[in-house]
Amino acid sequence: MSGRASIGDYIVTSKLGSGSFAVVYKGYHKMSKTPVAIKALSLHKLNGKLLSNLEMEIAIMRQIDHPNIVKLYEIKKTDKHMYLVLEFCAGGDLQHYMRRQQQQSGGHFLSENVARHFLRELAKGMQCLWQHNLIHRDLKPQNLLLVEDSATSVLKIADFGFARHLATTSMAETLCGSPLYMAPEILKFQKYDAKADLWSVGTILFEMLAGRPPYGGANHVQLLANIERQPLRFPPTLQLSIPCRHLLVALLQRKPALRLGFADFFADTFVGLQPSSEQIEDDKAVHLSSTFLTNASIREEDEEDDQNSSTQIRETDVIVDQRNGSTRQEFESDRRSRTFSSSQESNSNSRFASTAPSAILHNSRSGNLEVMETAFASASSGTG
Repeated sequence: MSGRASIGDYIVTSKLGSGSFAVVYKGYHKMSKTPVAIKALSLHKLNGKLLSNLEMEIAIMRQIDHPNIVKLYEIKKTDKHMYLVLEFCAGGDLQHYMRRQQQQSGGHFLSENVARHFLRELAKGMQCLWQHNLIHRDLKPQNLLLVEDSATSVLKIADFGFARHLATTSMAETLCGSPLYMAPEILKFQKYDAKADLWSVGTILFEMLAGRPPYGGANHVQLLANIERQPLRFPPTLQLSIPCRHLLVALLQRKPALRLGFADFFADTFVGLQPSSEQIEDDKAVHLSSTFLTNASIREEDEEDDQNSSTQIRETDVIVDQRNGSTRQEFESDRRSRTFSSSQESNSNSRFASTAPSAILHNSRSGNLEVMETAFASASSGTG
């Protein structure tokens, strides 16, 4: 992007990323100089489902104000585009942080202390979501943003495109999220509750410590089979404290009814947060609901892991060969009648590490968006 493009009270300085439906820019507020991320979405590319997801994302982000959740400062809309002005997180996402640490340390992953810090940051954000009866449904390292490139950075939960309000006794049934971090009940196309997010948390914690998710597969059918057949295994060289191991085992329970509840998660000695009395009561309700509504039991561990697939599902819609860095297009599901919805594919393509430091912004006045419209059209051409 050239020139001094602007949108309302914000100056656009550079392009951060792009996808099928959006371009994300870095910018700053004219008066306060506060850095921001501006997510520009092309409305004509959004079908009814995607537009509904966007509207829900905006409604949820407007509702929540928490240090561990990315802030939505402002929205600008024209006939063709919508612009979301968000916090800018200078440290990037947790996925890139883990990769940088691995490269800098000669192959080592995050220490238990660092992983515990980021887990506690994540738990504080999730505590806020739980208090609002919200389920995120797409927790993964790419959606966890860091204020700075530091082992003690504040972590913020981002990307609420799949988030929904879900009462403590309600169940959802939409397939969404990233396969590697999906709870088995979602992969089995069963109804699920907020505990699905806790499986994702366990997967993220495991990856921070071991450098990979606990289970992999070439597609979601194989991934589910591996989860059902293989016991949870820790790399032999991975030295973890007993509380950390216990938490991982409790979070990565295949059966939702046996999985750790939110109140116990927040109060866990490794996490160290204290739940409110309301959360404890809600957790009891969720446990009873899960006990009665969980449909099918998952087979017990009866086989040893006989393979280590070099191909893992990476991101939401590509498979990456770790040995040579090549990519293959999104897998063809063995269950053709149960494919990922177009809304998931489209939403995943427009995900970016866009957002950070908290700051109070002045309310933007209605500005001339013509320069930004032209710049966006230019930047989004050829992005697919």
